[in-house]
Amino acid sequence: MISEDVRREALREFTVAYRCQRAGELGQAIFHYRRSIELIPTAEAYTFLGWAYSFQGRLDEAIVECRKAIDLDPSLGNPYNDIGAYLIELGRPEDALAWLARALKATRYENYSYPYYNLGRAHELLGHREEAHTRYQNSIDEDPAFTPALLALKKIRDLPSDAPED
Repeated sequence: MISEDVRREALREFTVAYRCQRAGELGQAIFHYRRSIELIPTAEAYTFLGWAYSFQGRLDEAIVECRKAIDLDPSLGNPYNDIGAYLIELGRPEDALAWLARALKATRYENYSYPYYNLGRAHELLGHREEAHTRYQNSIDEDPAFTPALLALKKIRDLPSDAPED
């Protein structure tokens, strides 16, 4: 049984980590996420630790942390989406597709606009223009103010109609 004091301390460490990350203090953020995980491992802490690693360009390590998050709580959508995004950044958009599809099926996710947007990115990189258009539109349907999807959709629409599609 985990004491209430340990729970509070883990949450405090996580909160400090998030504040450090937002301030660009990635080393401190990583320290505090790890401390939170030592106290109580959570899918959120592993996911956010991976996110901090990604800001340092440590994408392979970020993926490892997201996999730990999934092992703890397969219902959380964020780590699936994040793995997909990291794979896109690694130049592996085809590998990203399955992870992003899993993010869309996750029952615990607050904003599905992200995996739809990342699916659009992956399909655009693969030359699947119509599918990319559809996924960007799905993202906007989820969050009409999601600027990255709005810009990506505009870019796709502005391409010449005779642009090649795979």
